[in-house]
Amino acid sequence: MGNIPEGFVRRSNREFIQFLFISVSSAAELQSHMYAALDQHDVTKDIFDGIYQQADKTGKMISGLITYLRKNEERYKQNKLKKPDQP
Repeated sequence: MGNIPEGFVRRSNREFIQFLFISVSSAAELQSHMYAALDQHDVTKDIFDGIYQQADKTGKMISGLITYLRKNEERYKQNKLKKPDQP
């Protein structure tokens, strides 16, 4: 999840979004590691479920932020292309 602040300090939404996608992938990677930990009996099913659900929730929140930023960027481009009304 350290990718979020790293991407935030970039100068464009496009770069920030790229880092957010990496963060979503990191959440999915954590879920994969949790399956391995469960299979090896390193964690209980309750612990697995809690961490898995938190990673899922985090991934969904980041995906929502990506969607918001993309829509906001599109609206900005559309407004920029509009010519101001002339009296």
